[in-house]
Amino acid sequence: MTSHELAQVNIARLKFPLDSPELKYFVDNLAPVNAAAEASDGFVWRLKDEPTDANAAGDGDATGIRIFDDEWLIVNMSVWQGVDGLKDFMYRGTHRELLARRHEWFERVAEAMATLWWVPSGHRPTVAEAEERLTRLRTEGPTPEAFTLSRLFPAPGA
Repeated sequence: MTSHELAQVNIARLKFPLDSPELKYFVDNLAPVNAAAEASDGFVWRLKDEPTDANAAGDGDATGIRIFDDEWLIVNMSVWQGVDGLKDFMYRGTHRELLARRHEWFERVAEAMATLWWVPSGHRPTVAEAEERLTRLRTEGPTPEAFTLSRLFPAPGA
């Protein structure tokens, strides 16, 4: 077991309400994409909505979770053993297809909407932590505390 794992967050600004016909294909594919992530080599954890009466296990997506106190932003956050597993998942299968079509469903935004950072093994990041890391990337650029796939930093002690 390594002493650190890779946390990632990505957010997107919706063009339409989640229950709109325009987002049906995207929403219908959330569960299969989440299942594919969880079955991927290197996957550790992902953010999920809290259990509700309709979803007693709380095993769905995170579309009910707010970030930056903005109802039009959706958040995806996960932890991976390292960069390779995350990249393999991102650029294969249904996730790759959804990634290619993201501009159909989400606004184009100039500021950073995704970041990575190392966490101690076993740590599960919070939305507040993700907000802080995204803000840091936006204001300071890539650093060991908040970086991107195109500007990686090694895990502490590596």
